[in-house]
Amino acid sequence: MAALCRREISQIIYDLRGKFILTDILKALRFPKATYMYWQKRFHRPDADKALEDRILAVHRQNPDYGYRRVTIALRDQGVLINKKHVQRLMRKLHIQAEGCAKRAIHLDSTTYHSYQGKVGIVCKNRLRRRFCTAICHQKVTTDTTELKYVVKLPNGQFQVKGVYLDAFLDMYNREIISYRISSQPSEGAILAALNDAVKVTADCPVRRTFHSDQGWVYQMAAYHQRLKQERIFQSMSRKGTCLDNAIMENFFSILKREMYYGRVYHSFARLKLAIQRYIHYYNYVRIKERLGWLSPVAYRQRHSGDVDLDEAKQD
Repeated sequence: MAALCRREISQIIYDLRGKFILTDILKALRFPKATYMYWQKRFHRPDADKALEDRILAVHRQNPDYGYRRVTIALRDQGVLINKKHVQRLMRKLHIQAEGCAKRAIHLDSTTYHSYQGKVGIVCKNRLRRRFCTAICHQKVTTDTTELKYVVKLPNGQFQVKGVYLDAFLDMYNREIISYRISSQPSEGAILAALNDAVKVTADCPVRRTFHSDQGWVYQMAAYHQRLKQERIFQSMSRKGTCLDNAIMENFFSILKREMYYGRVYHSFARLKLAIQRYIHYYNYVRIKERLGWLSPVAYRQRHSGDVDLDEAKQD
């Protein structure tokens, strides 16, 4: 605020120069000449950051979840070489921030979907033991189910909350969602359909694959277990009640909900389903990640998947 006041005072002095002697004005206002000279040079100077601010606003409109680091990388991809601190300062000036950071969850009700129903089938050991990294594309895949909700208005004028269930399979190599299904209720058929897609997508893996999950009822099913066994895929499960054993999948669901779900209310299954589909496409093809060298998951796979180190993969 002090800097703003000095600028305003300097502008007043500048406007009065034609009527009064500069030294008299400065003396009457007890205003430092050096400060006046500093601001005088800037009165008719074009805003050097105006074009840059326009670019930042354009990036923010296309990627509202981007913070200053991702905005900096997006600008560099456009050929604009700029320091991230400069971008951070301009974003503060423009009063913009990553939308995901500003949103709060709208709690439609207090229930949460839990797929664990005790030991109802085959429980496998935890082969991954939180070793989520791999140098081999499609070697390690994880899956889980999450619930999102929408609100419908009933004929009697009341509102009803309904659930949408996303079954997703994620490649740990580049965090890409390689298959998924969206359904109106937890479904064995949806999981098996997504599993079949994931098996086909990862068939090019040069080493034996591992598919990880929690101990949810659907992953204990004989049909799920036999499908993996048929393809000679290792089945791995988190320990009971240990969500950190599948932290990589939990992280994706957290990102998805923060960036396209929290702070919004959807009013039909179709609208929420479409929003999820669009977000997964955006996440795979557009959303850049620092751990991937500021590339999207698909761009990272296309650039690096040929750099296969089989010895390292066997150690993992």
